[in-house]
Amino acid sequence: MTSGDVDTSGAGMGDGTRAVRAGLPEPVKHEPTLPGPVFAAHFHLPGEPTGPYAYGRDENPTWTHLERAIGELEAPGEDDVETLAFASGMAAISAVLFSQLRAGDAVVLPADGYQVLPLVREQLTAYGIEVRTAPTGDDAQLGVLDGAKLLWIETPSNPGLDVCDVRRLVAAAHAQGTLVAVDNTLATPLGQRPLELGADFSVASGTKMLTGHGDLLLGYVVSRNAGPMTSVRRWRKIVGAIPGPMEAWLAHRSLATLQLRADRQTANALAVAEALRGRSEVTGLRYPGLPDDPSHKIAVRQMRRFGCVVSFSLPTRARADRFLDALHIVDEATSFGGVRSTAERRGRWGGDAVPEGFIRFSAGAEDPEDLVADVLRALDESAR
Repeated sequence: MTSGDVDTSGAGMGDGTRAVRAGLPEPVKHEPTLPGPVFAAHFHLPGEPTGPYAYGRDENPTWTHLERAIGELEAPGEDDVETLAFASGMAAISAVLFSQLRAGDAVVLPADGYQVLPLVREQLTAYGIEVRTAPTGDDAQLGVLDGAKLLWIETPSNPGLDVCDVRRLVAAAHAQGTLVAVDNTLATPLGQRPLELGADFSVASGTKMLTGHGDLLLGYVVSRNAGPMTSVRRWRKIVGAIPGPMEAWLAHRSLATLQLRADRQTANALAVAEALRGRSEVTGLRYPGLPDDPSHKIAVRQMRRFGCVVSFSLPTRARADRFLDALHIVDEATSFGGVRSTAERRGRWGGDAVPEGFIRFSAGAEDPEDLVADVLRALDESAR
């Protein structure tokens, strides 16, 4: 942190205060609290090319503010943390995987992770990298970890919402020199801090709950490990997977309400999950915040909030489609984490190993009574 920054990263500061203040520059009279986006492909650069800003693919002042803000949320009070922003969550994921792995290396991926990971697996295999997979639940990745260069964890998993013991997996990985990356998209830094749990990388899509309005694509990587992050930064430079300044500014602006949104959305998700427990047509209900969820005991040890996503199945594809059609204040859309509740039948994409009637439900910031009433009414109507 430089002398020009406001120190908002103290570990004792509350989540709401930190989210509101994170990454802001030192106040300057007559200047905005959060400077506007800097649109620049190049910068004035007489003489030797020293200093922070030279060319727009390498650095941008708007990225800098956002990256500092995310770093303060992911690792409060840690000065040795580096954050890199990317054009999307997949750009961030790809940067870690492809910058750290070489032909002949082995990597462990979750078998039940984000649906684009099978495409990543194909590309890694084409580059001569051995890809092993195992489910998130029961820490099953430990069984295929031996000799791997990198372990990729997704917890809670998307869309099944299984949770693994990050500390346990990190300990086993580091004992044999394996790097660990944790996809923190679903939890956000307010729900889980992978670096505090020992991970080498925390990686996430900022498209989802972090920014929360469904209006931008963004990703990031955070690490305190300077060597690997140098490779990640180099990869971003080579492929040009950089965020636009407007997207970065919008993301930073949105962080100020993260704690407010997270608290309402997680409370709404729990309310929806509890309402669904009493429905005979609902099977496979998962939400880590439910005391009887299979992942709850692990989740409470490493998560501070349990996220906004609830998953469950209805008996048939037709019943699921009727349910989605009957919803009034829930949009049928992919992605999750927005202030407006969304739901979708995941089987329509074909990339997830889920039943045809599987629903991924993302709770928004509506009044909980209205949201629960809409879900229960839609369930009743879909039965006709």
